[in-house]
Amino acid sequence: MPTFWDPASRQQLCARVERLTESWTAQWGKFNPAQMLAHLNDAIRMATGELQVPSRKLPIRFFPLKQLILYVLPFPKSAPTAPQLLARCDNANLQTEQAEFRQMAERAAAKAATDAWPAHPAFGAMTHKAWGKLVFKHTDHHLRQFGV
Repeated sequence: MPTFWDPASRQQLCARVERLTESWTAQWGKFNPAQMLAHLNDAIRMATGELQVPSRKLPIRFFPLKQLILYVLPFPKSAPTAPQLLARCDNANLQTEQAEFRQMAERAAAKAATDAWPAHPAFGAMTHKAWGKLVFKHTDHHLRQFGV
């Protein structure tokens, strides 16, 4: 499975993000393209520790559910989302969020694997490797939401 830390995979995601226009409609869910990108940008901020999201004690933070969700199963459509990852969606601007996505992607990639990585609010403790898989999978999920 690709990872967000692989430069070619990250570039492919950035290229898909840049193809979006306001006219694209979601195949499921309520996001428009700008809202979806604001959500993804804030998810990357969460991964790097720039955005704090309170922890929730869910069973998916434990083996084997955590590993199945991170590495095997597809993301469910219209899954519950932390309010902090939706806070900027209503006022999002597509062009601003597209530019921000590339900046956030490069900033996240520049964070050393040996740095401390924050816990995920639902999955708990996460390694650099796990964050790379999750961010790629989450981003790909939402880009597929718009058929890109």
